[in-house]
Amino acid sequence: MQPKLFDDIEQLVWPEELLTYTPGFISREEGDRLLKLLLKTVPWQQHKEIMYEKEVITPRLSAWYGDQRKRDEGKREALSWLPELYDLKQRIEQHTGVHFQGVLLNYYRDGNDSVAWHADKDTIPGLKTDIASFSIGQERDFDFRSKEDHRKKYSIKLEHGSLLLMKADLQKRWEHRIAKSSFTMKARINMTFRKVM
Repeated sequence: MQPKLFDDIEQLVWPEELLTYTPGFISREEGDRLLKLLLKTVPWQQHKEIMYEKEVITPRLSAWYGDQRKRDEGKREALSWLPELYDLKQRIEQHTGVHFQGVLLNYYRDGNDSVAWHADKDTIPGLKTDIASFSIGQERDFDFRSKEDHRKKYSIKLEHGSLLLMKADLQKRWEHRIAKSSFTMKARINMTFRKVM
């Protein structure tokens, strides 16, 4: 793992019980094909969500796929699995040893698309669950900050075809985001595989 640290922030060493990062989980060529397929076939939509007690339009496009009748945090009913997504889910399950019921796809069209600081909440109450974050397309910095001390920050560059497994305890102690960028950015799709109600 090659962390990129924020300016004048003490280096944080992440233990494996919080997260593991696997660059090159799939080949660049396979990632290119999957990116092209999903950009073309997924019914991307822009949604509204509650952030800091305000309703906002998300600065990205998204879609939710999963097992029958499974809903995401926004109560969207899951679309039926695409064969390519289901195959990827099985490969990630074999790699991580975790079973997932759904996947949230986020499409970042350029550097203006982002996601604000948050911790994922749609796991099963009373059950510790891990989330697998898979990325294809443009590299973007994935930032973390401590819930207890916002000065403690950490960043990982999520590469094309990479897999980041965020363990359940990470969500309790840390928030994460994809910040806007002033640099020219191409398309990126992130997929978070989850256990849901």
